Amino acid sequence: MLKRFKDLTEKEILAVAISNEEEDGRIYGEFADALRESYPSTAQMFEEMRVEEAGHRDRLLALFRQRFGDHIPPIRREDVRGFLTRRPVWMMRPLGVKVARRQAEIMEMEASRFYSRAASRTTDAALRELLNMLADEERKHTLAAGEYEEKHLTEQAREAEEKSHHRLFVLQFVQPGLAGLMDGSVSTLAPLFAAAFATHKSWDAFLVGMAASVGAGISMGFAESLSDDGSLTGRGSPWIRGTVTGLMTTAGGLGHTLPFLIPEFRLATAIAAIVVAVELGVISYIRHRYMDTPFLQAAFQVIVGGILVFLTGWLIGSS
Repeated sequence: MLKRFKDLTEKEILAVAISNEEEDGRIYGEFADALRESYPSTAQMFEEMRVEEAGHRDRLLALFRQRFGDHIPPIRREDVRGFLTRRPVWMMRPLGVKVARRQAEIMEMEASRFYSRAASRTTDAALRELLNMLADEERKHTLAAGEYEEKHLTEQAREAEEKSHHRLFVLQFVQPGLAGLMDGSVSTLAPLFAAAFATHKSWDAFLVGMAASVGAGISMGFAESLSDDGSLTGRGSPWIRGTVTGLMTTAGGLGHTLPFLIPEFRLATAIAAIVVAVELGVISYIRHRYMDTPFLQAAFQVIVGGILVFLTGWLIGSS
């Protein structure tokens, strides 16, 4: 059962404070390890914050031993009502640099409030002085984070980290999403238009297109998530990549499937063809924007592929 803060003894308050500093130091160390390869300057910032937390812990330990001896009660912040629940660092991987900085701000704010309240509860002058001092230091950490950034994140370091961030974004989201969009937009053309020209019925074409889009999305999503766990390539969580791929595959197929909800077959087919052209243009732009492919070259490759698949569906459906 969780304890209320006002029911804590001075010994328990000091024990919780020691536990806080130890855990926060470990979290900052985990942030530094997780970001060191892609964001070395930010990782160094968190490493310095870890060292500061270790200094706070040592001062608290020294005071605890002086007042209560060597045995520290096994009480942590999770045992006290009112503390924010923090997700384990391993659940936040792949760890984004912005997520890490935001989490650090929350940790410092919470620590500052705890020390302020704890200082108001204690009657020991030395303990009150230490807790008030720690509360001030934790409040300053928000400003110190900005100083750390100015110190470590020079213009050159920021530029390097921005490039790394862009590279990770491309690997983890753009590439899987583009693969799904291309597959959904192109591979579903053949069954959709084959059904359309074979039956000349919009509803039949819609059902085939819907089945092809959803089926392709499920297939591509599982294929992407099972192909690479991201541990060596740095492409991030396989489930995130699989979800992105699956959703974009389904979206790519639904784009030219939905027009067949229009009962008039010729009108539906004409609108679907326009949608296909827009989809191919979007794919070409994404390849040009993120994959450094010349736009005309990307458009030529995508359009030729789309036309070949469309002709396949038309020839099969008209035979």
